[in-house]
Amino acid sequence: MAIRTYWQKSSFSGGGDGNDCVELAAAGDRIRLREGDDPGTELVVTSVAFAGLVRDVKDGRLGRA
Repeated sequence: MAIRTYWQKSSFSGGGDGNDCVELAAAGDRIRLREGDDPGTELVVTSVAFAGLVRDVKDGRLGRA
């Protein structure tokens, strides 16, 4: 029996059912990320790495020169 993946659309992607969105799904200790317009391509990271990314984004540590 296949395990069902539940994708969650980012709240920053706006409303509607369009493909201009980022989605994520939990898979054990991994987080799967994909773009709505290219759902066949995924980035898979550990939950620890994802938490670090979210923390750095919230703290404004990304994108600095």
